[in-house]
Amino acid sequence: MGALERTQGFMGDAGDLMKLVMAKYGLRTIEDIDKKLAHELSDCLWSILIIADELGIDIEKEFGKNMDELERHIEGEDK
Repeated sequence: MGALERTQGFMGDAGDLMKLVMAKYGLRTIEDIDKKLAHELSDCLWSILIIADELGIDIEKEFGKNMDELERHIEGEDK
């Protein structure tokens, strides 16, 4: 299985995550919401890590760079 197939699976997981977040906010009824939400979030994170690896992206490095950019943006340094 490659990044294309894993990304397709991730999109399904993201849809499941949305349904669980909706349930967390009372827009749907789902039993054991916190347990299911934690599981789905970890599924999504796993997918992102695996997809990045399969595409040759150093996700830890890119995450750090992105967080630095966001921090500058929040602090108004990039205006």
